Amino acid sequence: MAASSKTDTGEQAAQEPVPGAPVPGAAEATSASLPTHSASLPTHSASPSLTPARLPAATLAVTSLVTMVALMNYTTPMLSLPTLTAQFGTPLSAQAWLLNGTPLGLAALLLVAGSLADDYGRRRIFLIGTFALGVSTALGALAGDSLVFTLARVAQGAASAAVIASSLGLLVHAYPAGHARIRATGVWGAFVSGGIALGPLLAGALNSTSWRLPYVILGAVALGTGVYATRVLTESRAPHRTRPDLAGALTLALALVALLSALTLGRDGWLRAPVLLLLAAAVVLTAVFALVERRTAAPLIDLGLLRRPLFQAATVGGLFTGLGVIGMMSYLPSLLQVTIKLSALGAAWLFVLWAGTAFVVALQARRLSGRVAARHQLAFGFVLHAVGAPAIMVALDAGSLAGLLPGLFVAGVGSGLLNAALPRLSVESVPPERAAMGSGANNTARYIGSAAGVALMIAVATSGGTREAGANAAILVATALSLVAAALVLVLKDRTPHP
Repeated sequence: MAASSKTDTGEQAAQEPVPGAPVPGAAEATSASLPTHSASLPTHSASPSLTPARLPAATLAVTSLVTMVALMNYTTPMLSLPTLTAQFGTPLSAQAWLLNGTPLGLAALLLVAGSLADDYGRRRIFLIGTFALGVSTALGALAGDSLVFTLARVAQGAASAAVIASSLGLLVHAYPAGHARIRATGVWGAFVSGGIALGPLLAGALNSTSWRLPYVILGAVALGTGVYATRVLTESRAPHRTRPDLAGALTLALALVALLSALTLGRDGWLRAPVLLLLAAAVVLTAVFALVERRTAAPLIDLGLLRRPLFQAATVGGLFTGLGVIGMMSYLPSLLQVTIKLSALGAAWLFVLWAGTAFVVALQARRLSGRVAARHQLAFGFVLHAVGAPAIMVALDAGSLAGLLPGLFVAGVGSGLLNAALPRLSVESVPPERAAMGSGANNTARYIGSAAGVALMIAVATSGGTREAGANAAILVATALSLVAAALVLVLKDRTPHP
């Protein structure tokens, strides 16, 4: 979750990090410094049928439910990818786009959405995102080809960015600083993880009926909750409005599209002219993004933070979590279905084993705060994933369902440590007044990495040879990326002398 870099005036309250989910990592931003209840500027009345005592609970219920729908929407295609490709006749070179539409929209708009929510009203942006999520999800259910489905997924990602970026601001306005707010953000974080686990289960349970049905259900729930939200949410915004960095968001989105296109086309030859031109375009657009950020008054990311080794470690950690961990685990359900002929529902339960283990470990890993440096915890998480991934590969080769369980468990423990360490490091690596920007940058890096990771895994897994050989190659690449990440995180340490 990328909170805005602006805060309401008033006391800054330190929050315990809420462990996020293995895939999007939205809940991690709760560790950022957040504004107090008294500083919010309410401008809209809620339903007179709700007493002031019930309004916070209603706000928590609405924001948690819509966020869960957004995360279920994110993970649903992971189980239905084989069905989708068969339905649409999607070529291997385009399969990555069916999964990457939502992370593309999220990565492009997550940072700017928080700024828009602070400037134009968190309630307003949340409602726009909720109704857009319902409509775009329903349109995805009606898609008849890969292009329409992918465009609907991009719209779903953009809508999800609006929902996620405004949800915590609404909760901060509803709950005063202290135990009540920590509990509320903890509940919200649990719904994030629940959405990640329930999305594949919903897809697996309904896959034999219709791949469209999960999207119909999710779209209807989003629209229905949006109607209720208009009655219970109160408006709040930051006291000082600044111009959102739309130019930065646009160049970042174009750079990401160029990169993903190059990775998707790379399976047919990495040295072909279209691939090289797209990679060059990604580099140029990234340079333009840096130039825009240096010149704008309110940048999405303060590039001066890149000179801080711990911020570099946090950003590398988020990026490689997407590349090596999320990229592999997003494509793993499809590998399970095509290599060992596991049913969609069976693959969903194995995904839940990994995601559930990560969630439980992330909750317990909060006890490590103050005992183990976030950077060391992050490196150990990558190492555990690098241990679990080859075990999964061996089990796939043997066609052993039971053999998958140890590898998934170890990888889940590693992911849980990552999910707990990343928010800590992202906030510790920046000055207190930049805590929200640090969290937003970290999650944006994770979404960029996950989108690129999915494209890379599919490109490697389908680059030639048998399905089993391709799956092994993809898992080995993910393992290597995790080991590289562990080494980089350990090297990037704060060398500033402390008194």
